Amino acid sequence: MSDSTLDRRRFLALGGTAVAAGLAGCGASAPAQDATTSDSPPTTEAPESAPSEYTELYRNAVDSVVMVRAAQGQGTGFVFDDSHVVTNDHVVGSASSVDVRFSEGQWSEAEVVGTDPHSDLAAIAVEDVPASATPLPFIEGEPTIGQEVAAIGNPYNLNGSLTTGVVSGTDRSIPAQTGYRIPDAVQTDAAVNPGNSGGPLMSLDGRVVAVINSGGGDNIAFGISAALTQRVVPALIETGDYDHAYVGVSFTNVTPTVAEANDLDEARGLLVTNVVSGGPSEGVLQGSETELIEGARMPVGGDVLLTIGGTELTTTEDLGSYLSLQAAPGETVELTILRDGSRRTVDIELGSRPENPAP
Repeated sequence: MSDSTLDRRRFLALGGTAVAAGLAGCGASAPAQDATTSDSPPTTEAPESAPSEYTELYRNAVDSVVMVRAAQGQGTGFVFDDSHVVTNDHVVGSASSVDVRFSEGQWSEAEVVGTDPHSDLAAIAVEDVPASATPLPFIEGEPTIGQEVAAIGNPYNLNGSLTTGVVSGTDRSIPAQTGYRIPDAVQTDAAVNPGNSGGPLMSLDGRVVAVINSGGGDNIAFGISAALTQRVVPALIETGDYDHAYVGVSFTNVTPTVAEANDLDEARGLLVTNVVSGGPSEGVLQGSETELIEGARMPVGGDVLLTIGGTELTTTEDLGSYLSLQAAPGETVELTILRDGSRRTVDIELGSRPENPAP
């Protein structure tokens, strides 16, 4: 999602909406009443309402949320530790330094110390972090679908905005700029717009559920999970980059149609469609060939991946999540596969993901 400055027409539309709301709220007086005939009790000042959970969340977190401004536009970030801010890779782009603005208006020039386009995360070193800008904690475990959440950020340069919603889905797979996919993503219906990128999606107890990555129409937005963020960002701070584990295969879900074409008893696992030449799986796994079956092209004859490291593989997201959250390059993992109708195990030494996917 692009975080470039709001175009003039959208800005004018937003401005017109704000003006109309202001006029509707305070432009007219109440009808006069005859004081001698009115039975209304004397007017009393309404008691101040108790702050909502969202208000408390916002007050506790907003000092730790920052605006990040780079040459190509602006986004959001939040304090990760005593001297670093996390944001999106696509927010900082190729910049070596960016400007960071804290909620009280303080600007600081900050160094981009690490980026990972595969997960769309970046780490920024900030020298002068205000005492009020404390690191935001992350959730433990997985978020729950239906869980209430709030996004804090700077959409359309509107500093410190809060939008609310729920967790709409988990374990999503969303596209990265590199052509790979980001696994374990969190889906929400909280409003997310250009400028929110890199900001926190938070639970009501003040913990980061995800780093906002993208938003679109129909109340669908996505964030990089807390689990993946906590795995990637420390490496970005320490070394400047992050190596993702790599198997070196292309695959597809075994649907009932694919199972029938391959004479499989049930639709389960992932069918290997291609093995990358020179990759970790070359000589270990077998890819399929495409055949025309009843007028449709179908993958036939490849290995079916059933488990990796003891984790059952039911969808492509399962394999992506395992490689991103439980594995590392250089590790040897055991795969359970189905080949020619027989179940067997094979070992693969994982490699490092290349810059671009193999064709």
